[in-house]
Amino acid sequence: MKVKRICVLGILTAVSMIFAYVESLIPVLPAIPGVKLGLANLCVLLCLYQRKAADAFLVLVLRIVLTAFTFGSLFSMLYALAGGLCSFCMMLLARRSGAFSLIGVSILGGVTHNMAQLAVACILLQPKACLVYLPHLLIFGAVCGFLIGILTKEISARIFLQDKSAG
Repeated sequence: MKVKRICVLGILTAVSMIFAYVESLIPVLPAIPGVKLGLANLCVLLCLYQRKAADAFLVLVLRIVLTAFTFGSLFSMLYALAGGLCSFCMMLLARRSGAFSLIGVSILGGVTHNMAQLAVACILLQPKACLVYLPHLLIFGAVCGFLIGILTKEISARIFLQDKSAG
């Protein structure tokens, strides 16, 4: 890897980890377990739009693994990987389709992330009890995805992480 690429990906991963940690300190909706704003996804979106998809994937996986080992547990890593990987695949497909704006891609990512985590919870816990959260998670994922999309769009307009070889 080139030095610039390593530096940019290291910074994005570190910022993403900081966002994940700060987010864990903010009680968003105590009635719905595991609900978060998705601030760490901002770095993945930036990377997805300004660099290669492989770079965004690397930032995502590194953040999940490092955050789980630093602040969480293997159990939290399972939920985060399920949500993160499904969300990433959906965002990548939406981005490549050209049918969605950055904000639309972010909304799809937020909703997909919540649905994947809910699916894991249904597998590991009681499915009927978990499905009670479905409407709330859909709404929350869409609203937070919208807000993260707006933030990412504004930051992207001011920060250029573009790799000349990125497509």
